[in-house]
Amino acid sequence: MPWRKVCPMDARMRFVAAVQAEEDSVAALCEEYEISRKTGYKWLTRYAAEGPRGLAERRAGPRRVPWAITRAQAEAIVGLRRRHPSWGPKKLRAKLLASAPAQAWPALSTIGDLLRREGLSARRKRRRRALPTATAVAPIVAPNEVWCIDFKGWFRTGDGVQCYPLTVTDAFSRYLLGCWVSAPDYQGCRPKFEQLFRAYRLPRIILSDNGPPFASLAAGGLSRLSVWWIKLGITPARIEPGKPQQNGRHERMHKTLKAETARPPAATLAAQQRRFDRFRAEFNHQRPHEALGQAVPAACYTPSPRPYPSRLQDPAYAADFELRRVRSNGQIKWQGELIFIARPLIGEVIGLRENDDGNAEAYFGPVHLGTINAVTLKFERRRRPTRKSNPTAGGRVAHKAHSPREKVENPGCGLVDNSPLHATEV
Repeated sequence: MPWRKVCPMDARMRFVAAVQAEEDSVAALCEEYEISRKTGYKWLTRYAAEGPRGLAERRAGPRRVPWAITRAQAEAIVGLRRRHPSWGPKKLRAKLLASAPAQAWPALSTIGDLLRREGLSARRKRRRRALPTATAVAPIVAPNEVWCIDFKGWFRTGDGVQCYPLTVTDAFSRYLLGCWVSAPDYQGCRPKFEQLFRAYRLPRIILSDNGPPFASLAAGGLSRLSVWWIKLGITPARIEPGKPQQNGRHERMHKTLKAETARPPAATLAAQQRRFDRFRAEFNHQRPHEALGQAVPAACYTPSPRPYPSRLQDPAYAADFELRRVRSNGQIKWQGELIFIARPLIGEVIGLRENDDGNAEAYFGPVHLGTINAVTLKFERRRRPTRKSNPTAGGRVAHKAHSPREKVENPGCGLVDNSPLHATEV
């Protein structure tokens, strides 16, 4: 025999009818219908107030939630998100608070739930990561202490032409100084940097990876571009090979740049450059940045006090250095012998100083190039320090204390050398 199905609504109606017909006392009828007297009186009260409709099931929880998101707020959040697809709840809320501070905007979790309901976001798959280690980059305390540069990975525009985006940011303020379609060589990059130096003047350090045109396989890792920077009084610094996380703040900007300007790419290079220009304006002046306390980068950046000179000067050397100008074949003459140094230094003045072993240490400005052996008169390029010879992270000299200013000038790339010039290995 099948179980008898009981409809809760029918049972409540029969209970109310039995009470109204005075078939028995309320307590006895509650016992018969297997409900508590509290529940029985609840249904009787609802029936008296609303009739049969009051016996229907109701949603659990409060009937009115004072902190619930309003329709106008939901429309404002969704509209802002559609205009800025890469912005998350933190940036959306910060922007809305800035535009309408008197409103009680919902919490970040509520905004996130709304975006998921509207199909504008999805939960990320959690990735397992190694335990983080302390970064080797020293604290950056002011704008223009360090500029970060890189080429975003190339892609093809709609017409099939290769696009190489050159990007430059100020490490302190995250201000996007420049974003251009550029050829990845000296001729393509130099005019862009001249434009930057005239507009924002000179930084103290430029941090890059180890690829061309920022670096080369020549002595000191110098390229034509970095030689020019040194003559301007800028120290070139490079991250360790295969360690893009050492320039993490710039790489994070690249992720946003790709999401908002290259998916899909524009039809032509000119159209792609217009996208970059719009992105740069929005990134600097509209997009809140979490690392800046949700301020925009433009609010934290000021141009450098160091002007772009009209004439280049040869690097200055201490009095105990002997100077040699590199010939057109990359050689210098030393103790009667022609010794090859580096082609990027053709026409430049290098300094040589004898060390305790009688060998000659060669420098270009602050950059240690290598050593000329006093016996063989062969030039030996400076090699990358190993962890065995230098157990400190990032190649930093362990035995020498540095002031905060020196730390800023040497952002964890093995930049400090124990010479009177504070010579730099880059």
